[in-house]
Amino acid sequence: MAAITQTTAPARSTGRALRRTLWGAQILLASFLLFASALPKFAGQQDAIETFAKIGWGDWFRYVTAVVEAAGAIGLVIPRLAGAAATALIGLMIGAALTQILVLEPAWALMPVVFGVIFALIGWQRREDTKALVHGLKR
Repeated sequence: MAAITQTTAPARSTGRALRRTLWGAQILLASFLLFASALPKFAGQQDAIETFAKIGWGDWFRYVTAVVEAAGAIGLVIPRLAGAAATALIGLMIGAALTQILVLEPAWALMPVVFGVIFALIGWQRREDTKALVHGLKR
């Protein structure tokens, strides 16, 4: 019995450390998404207007993107929603990377790719929470 306790204790400790690290990443990413990305789009900051003009889909797309970013940021810091928000944000990051590569500046595509990988790690780590959330919605 003591051998089992000794082998599982480090695994639990590693799991806790990973969850804490991911929570730190979630808070930082949520702050970035809300304050550095969504709010400038909502406020009509000049560089955001110019970027979306280059994309060619108009101001409505800037607002939709800002809403998705803000909702994702809020979801990342709500424990029950964090996994689902991270998973949804992967789609946003795929779109952002493709837009950078195909329309804007290909060198900047690396940032949404890295964010997407981090969101995938968060989504994977929080998958049980997401399953519970989906199961609760089915009732």
